[in-house]
Amino acid sequence: MDYKNVLTTCIYCGTGCNYYLEVLDGEILGVTPCQEHPINQGQVCIKGWNSHAFVQHPDRLHVPLIRDGDGFREASWDEALGLVAERFQAIKAEHGPDAFGVLTSAKCTNEENYLVQRLARAVLGTNSVDHCARL
Repeated sequence: MDYKNVLTTCIYCGTGCNYYLEVLDGEILGVTPCQEHPINQGQVCIKGWNSHAFVQHPDRLHVPLIRDGDGFREASWDEALGLVAERFQAIKAEHGPDAFGVLTSAKCTNEENYLVQRLARAVLGTNSVDHCARL
């Protein structure tokens, strides 16, 4: 048996609480709050306690899917991202950059939200960026 505690940051909000994932033979069993972290100081909210439940869910996707007729087919990441880039370029060429709007999330870190707005402004060419925490 291979048991270990893996320090990580909670994914459910931008607060940045830390906890240890309790991992046994590659399967996440639960979480233990990080006592020494200055933000959560050994506490975890109810969302944090259950933040690992989706990781091993049998319905979770592990590869990109591309619509093919009435269904979907598995694709490589290169193929899927290439298709997204191609479609974004076509939309931008036909409708202009303001055809795009980007909504970010409080579940992302500040750094991730910054990168999303840079993508929106520098690549897509739109200033239509908003954040769900503003509501």
